[in-house]
Amino acid sequence: MIGTILSAFGLAAAAGLNAYIPLLVVALLARFTDWLRLAPPYDTLTHPALIGLLILLALIEFFADKIPAVDAVNDGLQTFVRPAAGAILFGAQTGAIEEIHPVLAMACGLLVAGGVHGLKAVLRRGIQATAPPLAPITTPMVSALEDLASLALTLIAILAAWVLLVLVALLGIWGWRRVRRARMGSV
Repeated sequence: MIGTILSAFGLAAAAGLNAYIPLLVVALLARFTDWLRLAPPYDTLTHPALIGLLILLALIEFFADKIPAVDAVNDGLQTFVRPAAGAILFGAQTGAIEEIHPVLAMACGLLVAGGVHGLKAVLRRGIQATAPPLAPITTPMVSALEDLASLALTLIAILAAWVLLVLVALLGIWGWRRVRRARMGSV
């Protein structure tokens, strides 16, 4: 159960970076492998027409996100799409867990993906504002890194949810130590 919940959080976070990469990976893995099973209504993602649409949308976003002026418009549109994708992915992962209400699961996915998307959009605008003449160079580079991070997070969330648990624990320990050191230094 904990692995599925961690997987759901990881997929929702990946959707905050790029809505279509995690949706497409989940759809393809559920359709062509036994690694992932989607309960209804999420199994609709495995329909060939929907997989084709996800491929098309992923390609459109891939190219739109690399052009500075188009990127800002795309981020505006994705403000609605990415949280919805996060809600779907979170719900799809937790669909087999009866202790979590579907509305709560989808709300968690919506909030995680929306938060990651908001942070990404603010950071992207900040990067572009620091060196406007370099935006044609930095925008595609940052976008490609976001796409790679979304793919990596998706694969980790699906294939190695326990790795996320270890990373979260290590991050928590690191943060706890930093806070403790800061408190000791200010005393």
